[in-house]
Amino acid sequence: MNTIAYWLLLALSFGVEVWGLVIDLQDLTLLGAIAAFGVLGVDRLLLRADRYEEFDEAGEES
Repeated sequence: MNTIAYWLLLALSFGVEVWGLVIDLQDLTLLGAIAAFGVLGVDRLLLRADRYEEFDEAGEES
C-alpha cells in the first residue's frame, strides 16, 4: 500500500469516526474506528509480506 493511499484511507476512517461523534450516532463512530483499525492491520500485513518476500529472495541467492 503506498503512502498516499494509506493516509487517505486513515483520514477517511477518522473522519467517519468524528462525524459519528458530531451527529451522536454511535454505530457510525464504531464503523469509523473499525475501519481505521482495518487500515492499520492491512498495512502491517502487507509490510510483513514484503519483508518476508525480500528475506525469501535473499535466501535463494545464497
